[in-house]
Amino acid sequence: MVGTSMSEFNPSNPDHIYFLCSLALKVGKNAMVYFHQDIEVETKDNNSPVTIADREGEEIIIQGIESQFSKIQIIGEESSEKGLPDKIDDKFFLLDPLDGTKEFINKRTDFTVNIGFIDKTEPVCGIVYAPALNRLFFSLDGRAYETDISPDDKIINDEDALHSKLANAKEIRVRPTPEDGLVVVASRSHRTAETDEYLATLSVKQLVSAGSSLKFCLIAKGEADIYPRFGRTMEWDTAAAHAVLLAAGGSVVDLQENPLGYGKMERGLDNPFFIARA
Repeated sequence: MVGTSMSEFNPSNPDHIYFLCSLALKVGKNAMVYFHQDIEVETKDNNSPVTIADREGEEIIIQGIESQFSKIQIIGEESSEKGLPDKIDDKFFLLDPLDGTKEFINKRTDFTVNIGFIDKTEPVCGIVYAPALNRLFFSLDGRAYETDISPDDKIINDEDALHSKLANAKEIRVRPTPEDGLVVVASRSHRTAETDEYLATLSVKQLVSAGSSLKFCLIAKGEADIYPRFGRTMEWDTAAAHAVLLAAGGSVVDLQENPLGYGKMERGLDNPFFIARA
């Protein structure tokens, strides 16, 4: 398996990817404990909500990554509340331990755990786990996969059994553009007038509201076709699921059709408006 600490992370190494999957699963398991409780909700300086599940989740991931890939920079949503690093390395992990916190607080199921890895501005590895839906998405060696794992499954703490299950995960791909119209996924909590104006230019068969990075994964799985985002997002919100979508044959571009990149220190690591599509 992963073994002793190592400085290099390889997005084509199954053991490395499965290790990150195990971290995401553990964070999902931890989040579900709080999901079934009434918990305190704090408000961060940017007016976004945060809970103990967010903070504990990020700590689980950071400790895990540091135990194996100690020399690689880690940037997480919660730790970034104290300020961004002065310099972004060519290779770094981007974490959002609980994307869709509003959904989580409101007891909706479409929140996710996200671990992304960036190499020279490109998302080359992504792990996305939706624990309330038992759905785990990940990329490995340029391909995308999905498998079902419940946060209560004992396999999460059985390394050999977990690796065996992940090795048999189903490869997923985006689908061809449907002739009878597009299935569009849009944000439930952050819908804007610009989004509605853009949707008016498309042949839309169905509009699906969803929270969190799960929207990218629905396109990667061929369950939807396009996700327009005309609202603010941060790089940790999108990196992991973006990598999954790329590996499944999709793309994410800004409004000038440039690929969405990462490490944008000049923007404070926020994203421009973008279109994710098959």
